Amino acid sequence: MTATTGTGQNIQRRAPSHERHFFLVCLLLVIATFAVYGQITNFDFVGYDDEVYITDNQHVQAGLTFKGIQWAFSTYHAGNWHPLTWLSHMLDCEIYGLNPRGHHLTNLLLHLANTLLLFFIFMRMTGALWRSAFVAALFALHPLHVESVAWMAERKDVLSTFGGMLSLLAYQYYVKQPLFTNYLLVIFFLSLGLMAKPMLVTLPFVFLLLDFWPLRRCLYDTDRLWKDGKEISRVGHNITRLVLEKVPLLIPVFISSVLTYMAEHNEGTIGTLKSFSIIARVENAFVSYVSYIFKTVWPLNLSSFYPHPAVALPWWHTLGAAMVVVGLSFWAARVSKEYPYVFVGWFWYLGTLVPVIGLIQIGRQAMADRYTYIPLIGIFLIIAWGGADLFKRLNFRKTALAVSSAVVLSALTTLTFFQIGHWENAVTLFQHAVRVDNNNGLAHNNLGVAYVQRGKFDKAVFHYKEALRVYPYDLVTILNLGRALSNQGERDEAAHYYQKGLRIKPDSADAHNALAVLLTDKGNLDEALLHCNEALRINPQSPDAHYNLGNLLIKQGRMKEAGLHFAEAIKINPNYAKGYNSIGFIMARQGKLQKALVFFSKAVQIDPNYTQARKNLEKIKQTLSSNEP
Repeated sequence: MTATTGTGQNIQRRAPSHERHFFLVCLLLVIATFAVYGQITNFDFVGYDDEVYITDNQHVQAGLTFKGIQWAFSTYHAGNWHPLTWLSHMLDCEIYGLNPRGHHLTNLLLHLANTLLLFFIFMRMTGALWRSAFVAALFALHPLHVESVAWMAERKDVLSTFGGMLSLLAYQYYVKQPLFTNYLLVIFFLSLGLMAKPMLVTLPFVFLLLDFWPLRRCLYDTDRLWKDGKEISRVGHNITRLVLEKVPLLIPVFISSVLTYMAEHNEGTIGTLKSFSIIARVENAFVSYVSYIFKTVWPLNLSSFYPHPAVALPWWHTLGAAMVVVGLSFWAARVSKEYPYVFVGWFWYLGTLVPVIGLIQIGRQAMADRYTYIPLIGIFLIIAWGGADLFKRLNFRKTALAVSSAVVLSALTTLTFFQIGHWENAVTLFQHAVRVDNNNGLAHNNLGVAYVQRGKFDKAVFHYKEALRVYPYDLVTILNLGRALSNQGERDEAAHYYQKGLRIKPDSADAHNALAVLLTDKGNLDEALLHCNEALRINPQSPDAHYNLGNLLIKQGRMKEAGLHFAEAIKINPNYAKGYNSIGFIMARQGKLQKALVFFSKAVQIDPNYTQARKNLEKIKQTLSSNEP
């Protein structure tokens, strides 16, 4: 008995030994992935958008609720429309609460599922078990994929890829049995993936590539193609049919693209032409394409953030990178008949990187490791199939190929293991980023934030000043530096930075808030009140502004008005622990001890590490206990 694979070749129906090898590969992939990535279940949140997605997000922390589901499908929060990502974080909070171990475990399991699906898909399409296994192993163990797995806020990457893999699998079934229901499955899984991250907008293009190889739905005779008009017509008709077949897939792609643009525009994360010129974007795109390839072959000095130069790069950088990209593209097209995997792999890499290559600039990064999670599959295909063909052409034994593969995977496993270690917490992550590039302003700022959270204000001030050396007019860093200096008792210097922030952005509610707190502490209540009111005028939905005004009113003895602002703060953010503590303080002052107990308890419940609330709670308990008959 024989069976036909997607390559168009006949192979023997699976023998028991083939099935044993299949399950052995799956077992090895599971063991290797857990051995390398298992350490992340002991890691903490890193404060690098984790607060946006989980730790400071009241909708997510509430778990799976009807209201939360409504929010997930309607919000542009974090500059994205990705309801499935929000729902996955909500489910984690429902199960694990804020225990980072569980959140990390979900990322790890999704990465493992993607790895196994990738292996299964290409083994079914090609019948090449060991080459498919090597592709999956590279995917599982390459250091460039660490960021997508170890970073909890990047759940969207592994989750959307899971949807993409299921869509690829459904497409393979559709090609084998072109039923309408199978096609609907392709659309369904593609839509789910897009609802986790819009990276999959290029998946219809990937389907076209797979039609060429390994599915071989676009066969042609090279010798006859340019000589026989009928052959040209047949091939053209075939290509047109395959392209039209993908048109319905463009509907969810279009919807996702529009929603993503609206979300990014609403968040203000799309770089303007003033910030990033067209020339700078194109130059960076070419250089990034080549840089990713270099990092694939030599994955050292990887960082969580690569600053965008924002200016024109040296001409020889751009010219050299453009020549490499164009040259490899022509070569891939030229050898497409003899080595179709080169054509497919290369254009898979180029095409799937388009949404994040920087032509539409999002954020301040030049490139990012996480952007390679799907695109590198194309390069891995070239390496796996090309390496095997090269060894075969050189008449090397299969043992040599196996040993070489094992050496490569061992080296990558070692590098990946240590790269993962950098994600243990915020300090280790951004210390490494600063070591890689000392001119990384964002890394210096985030390292300063991490040190503030640990009470190490001297180190925080140093790194904030280093960040300002790189980005002198960055408002976030300026205000962070002011707060750190204030915590050191350097109030005059702190005031200098707050005022600098207001000169840069006079309508900054955060700057007005920060200056109001400082002036309140110094006793300049009238001036502080002006800044409190201005902060609320700019952003009436700021719980911090209401809280700060409430504190000021307490100092003026206006308890009732203060209570109203604290109440407004917790109305805006029901998880605002400081607001509950302050209401508890007012209740205690008014002799309403039982009510004070409720509010202090709520503050501690929200933030178990809130020292002042704990002290207040213990004190009120002791008072109530001593008043008992």
